[in-house]
Amino acid sequence: MNTGETDVIVGGGGMVGLTLALALAQGGMKVSVADPMPAAALTDAKFDGRVSALAYASVRMYQALGVWPDLDAHAQPINDILVTDAKLDREASPFSLHFDHREIGEPLGRIVENRHIRTALYKAAEASANITLISPAAMTALEHEGGAITARLSNGQSVRARLAVAADGRDSAMREAQGIGIVGWSYPQIGIVATVEHARPHNGVAYEHFLPSGPFAILPMTGNRSSLVWTERETLAPKILQSSEMEFEAELSRRFGAHLGATKAAGPRWSYPLKFHLARGYVRPRFALAGDSAHGIHPIAGQGLNLGLKDAAALAESVLDAARLGLAIGALDVLKRYERWRRFDSFLLAAATDGLNRLFSNDIAPLRAIRDLGLGIVDQIGPLRRLFMRHAGGELGQLPRLLKGEAA
Repeated sequence: MNTGETDVIVGGGGMVGLTLALALAQGGMKVSVADPMPAAALTDAKFDGRVSALAYASVRMYQALGVWPDLDAHAQPINDILVTDAKLDREASPFSLHFDHREIGEPLGRIVENRHIRTALYKAAEASANITLISPAAMTALEHEGGAITARLSNGQSVRARLAVAADGRDSAMREAQGIGIVGWSYPQIGIVATVEHARPHNGVAYEHFLPSGPFAILPMTGNRSSLVWTERETLAPKILQSSEMEFEAELSRRFGAHLGATKAAGPRWSYPLKFHLARGYVRPRFALAGDSAHGIHPIAGQGLNLGLKDAAALAESVLDAARLGLAIGALDVLKRYERWRRFDSFLLAAATDGLNRLFSNDIAPLRAIRDLGLGIVDQIGPLRRLFMRHAGGELGQLPRLLKGEAA
């Protein structure tokens, strides 16, 4: 059995795992990243039709890591966000909420296709002398050996490291193997995703339309394209996914309205079950969780990836600071700093998105009135409105250095 040596072994070569690897490598760490899928599959257009709304703090992080030059051309700035609770066949409620980027002096975020983010991250990782990519290979077991931890991989290799990180997704096998439980549940909703071409320019405006079945979002992409993120009841979603092209595009036209002109689906439809979970702990000796292995939230606020990128920035900073002080990077007290930093913030955002989904995904008249009033109040109070914009931009709380645009 081939045994390699490294400082950190990351299980999971997704967007969070690769970002963490780049941050650690920039700080001088040797990092191995193992993923069960080859890079070519993960970056293929047919693999994942989703986009991510990168908060401006996340953009600063990718600039600091040298990744942004390969993403900039694929990134659509979000200039405005319009939020309404009106029914589809009615005009927008007078209590709708409008976020305007001019109030804070920069775009509210950038919409980037996930495949472009993965492609840029793989390019940067392959160019780094401090990163070893191992695929296809999943992390299957972890064994503590003295002051180190050895990761057994599905390809027969083993890697000895000072710290192992599981960034292997919501159903993390390594989280379970380390005895870390979760609190979680499934929503009675399915997320339907498609790319839509339209005749008129979107001008960087994103729309969030709250409907009884769940939020319906139109997110601006580069060119005259938008990403449709349609939350539907799990009982109705299969019918929509199996509908003919003509039926689907008729429903798109009804939901998009006339403001973007004629619409046409571009490419396939994807669907994703919506779930909530929070890990009961983030760390064990020489082991840490990051990204979806630690938390999974409802996509209603589009903050899932940003939450994981905060994990990557905070964990990299905690580990690199410990190394500079000559401390053991896998020591529990070092990792507990990361856990304290990220666990409460993750809980607050998870609880907020869960509460918003429950509040808005119904058609109860008294609740609708309260919701509209709340949107109207936020829209009319400038400081409160700007506070929400800064929160969406990832600006609040104790920010890791990378999210400020500084090296970790």
